Amino acid sequence: MIEVKVDNEYSALKSVILGLAEDMGDPPKVFDVYDPRSLYHIKNKSYPSEVDVKKDVESFYKILIKHNVDVLRPDNIKNCNQVFARDLGFTISNIFFQSNIVPNREEELVGVSGIINNLDAGVVKLPDYMHIEGGDVVIHNDKLFIGTYSGEDYSELITARTNQESISYLEKMIPSKEIMSINIKKSNTDVFENVLHLDCCFQPIGKRKAIICPDSFVNKSDVEYLISYFGKKNTYLAYGQEAYMLISNLLVISPEVIVSDKRFSKINTWLERNDFLVEKISYKNVSKMSGLFRCSTLPLLRE
Repeated sequence: MIEVKVDNEYSALKSVILGLAEDMGDPPKVFDVYDPRSLYHIKNKSYPSEVDVKKDVESFYKILIKHNVDVLRPDNIKNCNQVFARDLGFTISNIFFQSNIVPNREEELVGVSGIINNLDAGVVKLPDYMHIEGGDVVIHNDKLFIGTYSGEDYSELITARTNQESISYLEKMIPSKEIMSINIKKSNTDVFENVLHLDCCFQPIGKRKAIICPDSFVNKSDVEYLISYFGKKNTYLAYGQEAYMLISNLLVISPEVIVSDKRFSKINTWLERNDFLVEKISYKNVSKMSGLFRCSTLPLLRE
């Protein structure tokens, strides 16, 4: 059986599911994509090849192995993009919640079913009315931050992945956690006005450290709260091109080690000044599909 326990984003990572770039198939057609960043790269003929995506993911795999993380992989499904394992579920303390994801991605759940069936934990299959994906769930000890969208046009936005009903459900399921709902910007077509998941604009990287992209939030009050909570001197604020490059979507392997893209020179310098060992690899090709390091990983056990 596979041990399960996660209470934050930064304790030493012991076991994780890492996405798979095998057999992704041909690049999707314009009418098949469900996020504006992928749409942008398809239209500009810059959507990544399977070979290049696989190279990125395997570089990440080697870093995880280097730091003694037990890396589990989904079963391979032909002609299926299985890179973004994060959205398929999430662990809160010793409970694993299996996500209800957009219909286009349901086949990905089959690839991780064998792992889920072997978890040494309570596994909760969320009710059908609950829409939630793991990238919108950020756990921080006694707090749970959940990215959502509460606009009246929710049903028209395929980029809106987590609804208010899911928050009400989790409040009942996990009364020990204080849940904070955070509205993030959504657009089906404008890559600069869309935040696919909360971890694309916010992530705690320590007990009192966080990365925040202020322009990605609907409500300024949420940004002010997060900066106040973590402390301005402990918070890296990303705007413009940095936010567009998804620099909050790093992966903390331990309180001392973090994985980042080698393109992110400014935040990498900030992290090193804050005593992190920064493992720098190229993840440029994966990023063209709307995710980075956190999106590619589904932690099962942290110390």
